[in-house]
Amino acid sequence: MDIIYVLLPLSLFFGICGLLAYLWSVRSGQFEDLETPAHRILFEDEPAEKTPGKEPEKREDQAS
Repeated sequence: MDIIYVLLPLSLFFGICGLLAYLWSVRSGQFEDLETPAHRILFEDEPAEKTPGKEPEKREDQAS
């Protein structure tokens, strides 16, 4: 029965922390656009420009 005195305030604390985190995320715009991140993976990225004369460095553990 003594554990109730620990668990009840602890659960209320975590519940309030979760509510505050949710309210912060809503106010900061985390839930504004839910569709674009899901569609972003379908589009191809632009190819990276290669700089002439620069070759990628080879690591010692890679075989030639």
